[in-house]
Amino acid sequence: MLALPGGLWLVIFFVVPMLVMLSVSLQTGNLLDGFRQTFNFGIYPDAISTYSDQLVRSFQYGGLATLITIVLAYPMAYWIAFHAGGRKSMYLFLVLAPFFVSFVIRTVSWKFLLADNGIVLGNLKDVGLLADDFRVLATSTAVVAGLAYNFFPFMLLPIYVALERVDPKLIEAAGDLYAGRAAVFGRVVLPLSLPGVFAGVLLTFVPATSDYVNSSILGGTNDTMIGNIIQTTYLTNADYPLASALSFILMAILLVGIFLYARVLGTRDVFEMSTR
Repeated sequence: MLALPGGLWLVIFFVVPMLVMLSVSLQTGNLLDGFRQTFNFGIYPDAISTYSDQLVRSFQYGGLATLITIVLAYPMAYWIAFHAGGRKSMYLFLVLAPFFVSFVIRTVSWKFLLADNGIVLGNLKDVGLLADDFRVLATSTAVVAGLAYNFFPFMLLPIYVALERVDPKLIEAAGDLYAGRAAVFGRVVLPLSLPGVFAGVLLTFVPATSDYVNSSILGGTNDTMIGNIIQTTYLTNADYPLASALSFILMAILLVGIFLYARVLGTRDVFEMSTR
């Protein structure tokens, strides 16, 4: 009974939309003549072969952005959890403050900052630190950096919560047993923080892979992600079956990846380790 509300929520807003999307993907027709159910399963291999580059690129960009956020978020979360003292709330607020602004506006602001002759690159070119033809916009670097920036809190907050739960007495006990700083971190702190890393990876990788805003604003013609294809196919071309098929393919790959990630990492082992 306690699981019933959450179960109903998942059925109504996840399972049912997925079934509807699957049904639409198997239809044929057009916006003028209408669509009818023909169980066109051939649309799936055609969609994969046609947009395989965009699919692979999306997972590459999402994976790189996730790795970058781990490298940046873990030390920051560690410092806030163990060294910020009574100012933890203030530092967390400073991290989250930019995210009170719209996602699109924040991304567009990076476009102005990283423009070829903008505030940053323009001044560096004027003093001779960068070549005149150097650019960041319309490159994969800009897209990955934008993804990492926009989804950074999704990684930091779960890691911080996990580190905040670490009992300082465990660290003191490890020190009393002559463990060095590296051993304390590797044998005590890191295992106890793995649930936060596990959650952070899921919360970052999934939306970063599905994103289309950053590649639209910060990327070029060679940086198109599958989200851009789905958006154009649905809103511009009104090809609802193809857009639904691409969406279903993306969601299916992400779900399989999540289950494999949980199985390889060992979710039960991770949480058992955090409770020892």
